[in-house]
Amino acid sequence: MAESALRWATPVGAALVDWLQAHADALDQGILDPEGLLPRLAEGGCFGLGVACEQGGQGGSLGQAVAGIAGLAEHSLTAAFVCWGQRAFIEYLLQSPNTALRERLLPALLSGELAGATGLSNAMKFLSGLEELQIEARRQGSGWRLDGRMPWVTNLRKTGFVVAGAVARKGEQRPFVAALPSGVGGLQRSVDLQLMGLQSSNTAALDLSGVALSEDWLLHEEASVYLPRVRPAFLGLQCGLAIGLARRSLAEARQVQGEGHRTLQDALEPLEDRQRELEGRLLQGLDDERFIERPVELFRLRIGLAEQAAAAVQLELQARGGGAYLRERGDAFARRWREVAFVPIVTPSLTQLRGELARHAARTGDA
Repeated sequence: MAESALRWATPVGAALVDWLQAHADALDQGILDPEGLLPRLAEGGCFGLGVACEQGGQGGSLGQAVAGIAGLAEHSLTAAFVCWGQRAFIEYLLQSPNTALRERLLPALLSGELAGATGLSNAMKFLSGLEELQIEARRQGSGWRLDGRMPWVTNLRKTGFVVAGAVARKGEQRPFVAALPSGVGGLQRSVDLQLMGLQSSNTAALDLSGVALSEDWLLHEEASVYLPRVRPAFLGLQCGLAIGLARRSLAEARQVQGEGHRTLQDALEPLEDRQRELEGRLLQGLDDERFIERPVELFRLRIGLAEQAAAAVQLELQARGGGAYLRERGDAFARRWREVAFVPIVTPSLTQLRGELARHAARTGDA
């Protein structure tokens, strides 16, 4: 096995795997109370991967955090999606010059006591010139008053959360990035969005009306500097969703025996080789930080891994045949079918990424 594959070994404990296997469908359908998911993931050590030991984590690299999310996605995309939101927010704190905010929030985030929500989907579109910022700030004393909306945010735990947001300064071209605590006046959480799945992910909208925010909650005063540095973590951790789904479906297809087995194996092996190649390239790019200066490479990997997940689930369907359509035998497959349909539309969507690649090619001639 290649070195890159060895380093992608899934760091998810057996007890957590067993729990996810037993509750994956309930998490997807919203039958299980989502409030208990975050502490359980914290108990499984999911949030400290790639966080220095002296800061309360387990050490290691950002790639190991991606591997942790991939390990969750093999069993439950809902759990992996929640972990992505939490771990992305933790990374925002680690990359922030606001050490006081990091010291104040990080312990509760690592323990799962406090939920962290990424909230930067709009900001990542803004960074690529696809969308205007949806939150605006007016100066008020030493702080700001914020107005706007976040239409889709995951991990907004009802018992308490903090969410990152990029904010336009009224009358200026210098947006900043701030953390917004759930208890602040004027911040209103909607009821959970009614999704096709992932219902226990605490996904909702946020409305901001005259939210007073002090400079204590600033993640970075210059979004144009900060966002390119955190984008590799935002997208790289997100790639764990597709990696885990693809791995699980490829493993399920490999287990199938019987008529057509040889034909399926001939289709399976190139997919497995391609999966290892993409994972290795992602790991290397995160390790050497090339994606900060060359984000288009990460865009291509995000697209490639999403396509891998779709191809893997399609192969699993062919391997299972009619059994995949029987409710008593195919519930887990049906969940994966819904889960893989979600991967292309997570912001930035594959359509947005392809558009960005087309604009890059037009500017540079590099296709």
